[in-house]
Amino acid sequence: MKRKMSVSGAFYPGRAVEIERYFEHFSTVYDEKKSLPQLKSRVAIVPHAGYIYSGYSANIAYRVLRQSRVKKFVVMGPSHKIGFDGASLCDFSSYETPLGDIESSASLHLAIKERFNLPCILEAHQEHSTEVQFPFIKHYIEDAQIVEIVYSYADASELCQIIDYILSNKDCGVIISTDLSHFHSLSNATRLDNICLEAIENIDIDKLHSGCEACGKIGVEAVLLSAKKFGLKSQLLDYSTSADASGDTDRVVGYVSACFYE
Repeated sequence: MKRKMSVSGAFYPGRAVEIERYFEHFSTVYDEKKSLPQLKSRVAIVPHAGYIYSGYSANIAYRVLRQSRVKKFVVMGPSHKIGFDGASLCDFSSYETPLGDIESSASLHLAIKERFNLPCILEAHQEHSTEVQFPFIKHYIEDAQIVEIVYSYADASELCQIIDYILSNKDCGVIISTDLSHFHSLSNATRLDNICLEAIENIDIDKLHSGCEACGKIGVEAVLLSAKKFGLKSQLLDYSTSADASGDTDRVVGYVSACFYE
């Protein structure tokens, strides 16, 4: 069973050439201002809005992830369409993108399925928070294999156990998808988002719960818990808002990318 695209042409272009132009533009703009951190990271937090809004931030994280040469990733994101208990894992043979299909990691899927007994809720996998990551992975991670996990009413401690298991294998990595605050004024958005940024940068769970607004907050908490256990360090890569692209400072969405490394 192939995981078909559901937001192609909306959150990201439906044509490969247009996606590649985005990636080239994002990288060129970044390289004119900064040098890419030379880190070997296999864990990242990335945003999931339309590429015109959050693609620049996400692009940095995938360029960093590429440096680790890890090929197998679990992509974990919150469900925006339906509510359900826990997390969903479906047995897809591949994941469709305009750049070509990404293979599923059958071995990683089976290992997670057997260990954590996650159900498959097919409707949950029409989810943009995970899907917008797939073209980045196809472009930047040669011969990538992935597994998609979508969660709804889950506990961070449950997701943390899955992340711990993935990170115990040095050949696997984790991509956590989240946006930050939604639809505040720019000043309020940056105030709230700074709480999230500080929590991520310092791997501080208490700070995360002191006012951070993020649709994938459960996933962020889970990866911070795992980072503490594995003794990982954190580096913020980029922070931006929708106002940077739209000019609308009244209803702003925040975006962050970050990586974790030994």
